[in-house]
Amino acid sequence: MNNNNLSGELPSSMGSLRFVRFLMISNNHLSGEIPSSLQNCTAIHTLDLGGNRFSGNVPAWIGERMPNLLILRLRSNLFHGSIPSQLCTLSSLHILDLGENNLSGFIPSCVGNLSGMASEIDSQRYEAELMVWRKGREDLYKSILYLVNSMDLSNNNLCGEVPDGVTNLSRLGTLNLSINHLTGKIPDKIGSLQGLETLDLSRNQLSGVIPPGNQLQTLDDPSIYENNPALCGPPTTAKCPGDDEPPKPSSGTVKRMRMRTEMALK
Repeated sequence: MNNNNLSGELPSSMGSLRFVRFLMISNNHLSGEIPSSLQNCTAIHTLDLGGNRFSGNVPAWIGERMPNLLILRLRSNLFHGSIPSQLCTLSSLHILDLGENNLSGFIPSCVGNLSGMASEIDSQRYEAELMVWRKGREDLYKSILYLVNSMDLSNNNLCGEVPDGVTNLSRLGTLNLSINHLTGKIPDKIGSLQGLETLDLSRNQLSGVIPPGNQLQTLDDPSIYENNPALCGPPTTAKCPGDDEPPKPSSGTVKRMRMRTEMALK
């Protein structure tokens, strides 16, 4: 029922659809909280409620009662509160999009447990189609949707550090954490994400040196780090402390200099 003019709240009777696999009602005018009766729909593979005016907390029972979930898209709503750590138990999830809400608190440290973003995907499974925000635009994915591994938590009020567990998601292709209040350093091992094609950490309060890495060297657009005044190093033009200091001589060089000086004195 995507892309219509539906309004009002989701009826609690939808919880009777125990064997529904795809619930896709994005881009309407729906409001209210997600009815708790939906936790009876334990066979759901795709839950797409993006582009509405749903409010309240992101239900923790999504992680507890929907073990087969592959895609969770709640983008562009009015959800508030923290991201429930129960979502980390969704071991098959490969698209998580909670962008453009009013979520606050820390990114759960357990995000590294989302093993669906770190394992081979079954190309035979059917996932219908989905609008996915990547590389600054929204594209429709159909036959290759199963290949997309994406986490988008952008445009919220999240704080704290980027969890090191993100670097466990070896098949992650898109990571968008922009427009939040994240602090601390970028995880050193983020450059090991070989599948990472799109990264956006802009408009936060991150600090320190941008980590080097095989993959990050291909992400040479400085705009993905912009508006983090305390970040430094390539690909930005901001110099890190000590960059202008002359290199210190090695111990071997110092010894050779001493020997030459002693010989000259003799």
